[in-house]
Amino acid sequence: MEKIVLDTNFLLAVFELKVDIFAEIERVCDFRYELFILDRTLDEVENLIKSSLLSKRRAAKGALQLIKLKNIQILASNDSRMVDDILVDLKGYIIATVDMELKRRLRKEGIQIITIRQKKYIMLE
Repeated sequence: MEKIVLDTNFLLAVFELKVDIFAEIERVCDFRYELFILDRTLDEVENLIKSSLLSKRRAAKGALQLIKLKNIQILASNDSRMVDDILVDLKGYIIATVDMELKRRLRKEGIQIITIRQKKYIMLE
């Protein structure tokens, strides 16, 4: 079973781009998988709720609800580095992100990526 880790910006894309990431992941992944987020991603979402402008705050609140609703598992990282650095070092996971710099770093490491194309559909690279 494959393990897919959702990055913060990927979760927010549900609300910002109006993309059903869960239906799209189901469409492109012809294998069994489990969805995860890092504990630090949860921290990032909670910080966005506290400190962002209204549209970003709404997206973050929605992302928090999705994490609970979809029963996304939380990976404990015990790591104080930036979330992107932790994601690049994760082995054996597919990373779902729309962050251009993170995608570049992941490709360099040979890590599989799920990303959003043309602001409407998901692609597995």
